[in-house]
This record gives sequence, structure tokens and C-alpha cells, in this order.
Amino acid sequence: MSTLDRTSQRRMQRVRRTLKARAAGQPRLSVYRSSKHIYVQLIDDTSSRTLAAASTMEKDLKSALKTGADKSAAAAVGKLIAERALKAGVTAVVFDRGPYIYHGRVKALADAAREGGLKF
Repeated sequence: MSTLDRTSQRRMQRVRRTLKARAAGQPRLSVYRSSKHIYVQLIDDTSSRTLAAASTMEKDLKSALKTGADKSAAAAVGKLIAERALKAGVTAVVFDRGPYIYHGRVKALADAAREGGLKF
């Protein structure tokens, strides 16, 4: 395992440990960002279930977006996950950015989810 992988894994574990301490039973909004797409899941850690998910790989988003790797795509996914979370009855979440810096696509997704009605 390279040094970069170890550093990324440690950062992700540190963020998750902090979130679980502060969560107080709230679901976790987990983000995964690749070079071509962005994925987000709403996870209930108490029952180990995924409540809702969205990504730029979905047919309706994929056809509407120019690419899955920019801020507008991340904002579209943020709005979509907010709609699905509200439909599932979830209004408050904790934001799990994983090993990614809160900047660019991750920030655009978070802002769009907040505009969609999620509180975090």
C-alpha cells in the first residue's frame, strides 16, 4: 500500500469516527468522487441500510449532463439525493465527505442538497 493510500485511508477513518460521535442517530450522507462521476448514498448506520442513493450514472441524469465530472453534475446529484431523502422521510443528516476536501464538486453537491431541503 502506498503512502498516499495510507494517508487517504487514515483521513477517511478520522472523518467517519468524528461523524459517528456527532451523529446522534442521524443518517450519514456519504460521497464518493471518481474522475468521471460522483456518487452519494444516504446510510443509516444503526441498521446498516442504504436509505437512498444517487449518481451521475443514472440514465436521466447521464443524458441531461454534458459530463459527470463537473460542478453542475454534482449539483444535480445533490438535488436528486435531497428529493429522495425527503421522500424517505429524512430531513437531517451528517455529511460524510470521506477523504475528499470540502471544495469544488463535493461542496457543490452539499450546497445543492441543502437547497433541496436537507439540514446538516
